[in-house]
Amino acid sequence: MEGLGITVTEHLLIHQKESPAATGRLTRLLQELIFGAKIISREVNKAGLVDIMGLTGEVNVQGERVRKLDDFANHVLIYRMERSGVICAMASEENADIITVPEHMSREDYILIFDPLDGSSNIDANVNIGTIFSIHRKVSERPYITLDDFLRRGSKQVAAGYFIYGPSTMLVYTTGKGVNGFTLDPSVGEFLLSHRNITIPEIGKIYSVNEAYTCYWDERTKKTVNYFKSQKTKGGKPYAARYIGSFVADFHRNLLYGGIFMYPADKKDPAKPRGKLRLLCEVAPMAYIIEQAGGAATDGEQNILDIKPSELHQRVPVFLGSKLDVKKATDIMQGKH
Repeated sequence: MEGLGITVTEHLLIHQKESPAATGRLTRLLQELIFGAKIISREVNKAGLVDIMGLTGEVNVQGERVRKLDDFANHVLIYRMERSGVICAMASEENADIITVPEHMSREDYILIFDPLDGSSNIDANVNIGTIFSIHRKVSERPYITLDDFLRRGSKQVAAGYFIYGPSTMLVYTTGKGVNGFTLDPSVGEFLLSHRNITIPEIGKIYSVNEAYTCYWDERTKKTVNYFKSQKTKGGKPYAARYIGSFVADFHRNLLYGGIFMYPADKKDPAKPRGKLRLLCEVAPMAYIIEQAGGAATDGEQNILDIKPSELHQRVPVFLGSKLDVKKATDIMQGKH
């Protein structure tokens, strides 16, 4: 546990001093996110003891039934971030439209996009869940916010990260200078540096995909998955199949151990094959993290971070993880093998 004892705030301030252009606003934003995550973590840890499990009876913009803890997490983050004084607008996986910070509140030029509780369908089964976030800077000179301010390539992110609520609560984030992980010490209420300069192995030993959807895949997708099912690792063992069904949990495991996560396009709707995961609030921030850790992320055709979004809740297929594994998957999807 190298570096244990350094708090996330200390780490942020150290890196802030290294940047001559730093103003402290990004540090403030991340501190507010951390505070919100502590509140969510507290509720996650006692979810089975209070009335915040199960469904609210509502349906979100994605057509999914909203769970009580999902709704709670969304409200916590919106409330905290509106009062942070450093963002002008945000977008949540749970809300159909962008959320503009009211004019009577202090505002700066940062934009936040987030999934308040990824993997929420697993809440009642006590499976690891998480919060994913992406930070951009408003670049237009307009005094107001429009959808165009959000529809930007992932390569333009200022920072990205996630909180994972599991046996311990962790924060993993990047500001474009490597990836670091912090574990929440509940005895002092602080996130402490536990995983310094995370680097994903160049080639992995795990493949993660929901094979129940095989019947919806095209032939190239089937060939890609079959490659990893039959491929041997450097140690001569077959790739291990590991799929939790919580993107944060699957991503976090593969980030540390090496491997590839796949959520291909499917043909449930033959007229519009598409992925399930959302580009702006899920895939782009994770792609930014994985690239900063030495990995790669594509949609099977192009780099995820190069995709120009066309809508707020756009979904994309994704192949993400160890660099050589992702390259092999992309080559197969492109018909090169």
